Amino acid sequence: MHEQLLLILGLLIIVMLLVMLAQRIRIAYPIFLVLAGLGISLIPGVPVLKLDPDIIFLIFLPPLLYEAAWYTSWNDFWKWKRTIGLLAFGLVFLTSIVVAFASQALIPGFTLAMGFLLGGIVSPPDAIAATTVLKGLKVPKRTIAMLEGESLINDASSLIVFRFALAAVMTGMFSMQEATGQFFLVAGMGVVVGIAGAHVFYAIHRFLPTTPAIDAALTVITPYVLFLAAEHFHYSGVMAVVSGGLFMSFRSHEIFKTGMTRINMTGVWNTLIFVMNALVFVLIGLELPDIINGLGETSLMEGIKYGLIISFIVIVVRLLWIYPVAHVPRWLSKKIRKDPSPGWKNPLIIGWAGMRGVVSLATALSIPVMMNDETAFPMRNLIIFITFVVIFVTLVFQGLTLPLIIRLTKIGEIDPILPAHEQQAAIQIRLDNLAVNRLNEKYQSSLETNSLVENFKNTVENDIVQQQSHLESLEMCTNRRSDLNEYHEIMLDIFALQRKELFKIKREKEFSDDEIRKAESQLDLNELRITGNKHL
Repeated sequence: MHEQLLLILGLLIIVMLLVMLAQRIRIAYPIFLVLAGLGISLIPGVPVLKLDPDIIFLIFLPPLLYEAAWYTSWNDFWKWKRTIGLLAFGLVFLTSIVVAFASQALIPGFTLAMGFLLGGIVSPPDAIAATTVLKGLKVPKRTIAMLEGESLINDASSLIVFRFALAAVMTGMFSMQEATGQFFLVAGMGVVVGIAGAHVFYAIHRFLPTTPAIDAALTVITPYVLFLAAEHFHYSGVMAVVSGGLFMSFRSHEIFKTGMTRINMTGVWNTLIFVMNALVFVLIGLELPDIINGLGETSLMEGIKYGLIISFIVIVVRLLWIYPVAHVPRWLSKKIRKDPSPGWKNPLIIGWAGMRGVVSLATALSIPVMMNDETAFPMRNLIIFITFVVIFVTLVFQGLTLPLIIRLTKIGEIDPILPAHEQQAAIQIRLDNLAVNRLNEKYQSSLETNSLVENFKNTVENDIVQQQSHLESLEMCTNRRSDLNEYHEIMLDIFALQRKELFKIKREKEFSDDEIRKAESQLDLNELRITGNKHL
């Protein structure tokens, strides 16, 4: 027990160090962790790691999906629902079909049902890898919205394909009509379970006397309950978690009413998701020796050849699919043509961001070892190895080249979207005006007798003037980007100096630590207005 605990702690420390190194050499950490895990696994004497797919599905998948759903913009999701649906369902099914027939023709002894099994495994791209690679790069908001929306539901469609293909291999029977009906039943009822379960947790948050700590703990429990409830009835746990997460996110302003609750919950989830993301990608690399040892009669070079061909297929199919999805609906509908054209750059980036990840590996590992008649599952180890090669090729090759493609295409915003700092200033002006109007309408007598209320009003009015002046300055600097960059550098330098001053104040012990922490939190918020989420 102690040895296992030390192994886990040691792995966590190594993962943290690797992430810091990845940030230093400016490589997206999912790519670096897979490479590092692969390198570590080849060191003599390192324990061979065997992953339990049930643990990956149950421990890692629900919170990762829930967090992705929570931070997905429902407005953007609904606006681009057509493209998201064609990617999450249409592309998954097309990839599964092409991979099924290609693998049947390519690999001796591979049946069509086994081909669909492999297709269902390698068809869904990994959202974590794509968003991590894109973080900090200048990518259109539309691109991010489509990739995040696709990632929410493509796991559900691919797992359903996998489930039916697995049943076909195990029983030797398959009915397209029955499979189609079951697909809609499994996915639809998963959504129903997710919404129903989310209503229960909504009521707990809303009407029971919770605390910030309890609220944060409940949000961690929620995805597991939704996932297990749906899977218990043989419905889609993925769709349950996604639909429940979208519902809770949309109603979050009603249930998390205090700043402390939101800050506490954000801290808990940032830490939880970071650790899980980091672990799952290094585990992919560490799993390789066990996968190779299980190849059996198939040589390593044959396995690599099959994996490279399947990798090429999934990349090409995605690129060929994305351009018709982006442009054909515009030719057919005048309403769709009202939106700015995506051109050729946006589809290229979305197409090249189809990196596979942990869901594909966990799905492959979940293939049973034995058939119903107690014989070995045919070519199980080869399917797992091909899956690993596809993950490795798409994650490393596409992940490393995606930033280069973005820089070479020099893509800018497609839709008319205000920069974040301008939106923040405009929002603050509306909030300040609302405060001033409420004071004038409801608290006029307090303004005359209470100096604190009067000072607050003066502060808000001064803030309105400053924000308006800030917006005017931004308009003047539109064509002078260097001025804005210089301003940001100066502000960050001042914030850094203020942090040092707070440290001196703390050592002087004149003020309480609580008040110093509050001042530090305000500095964090001020810095965040400039840096956005680049350092999160």
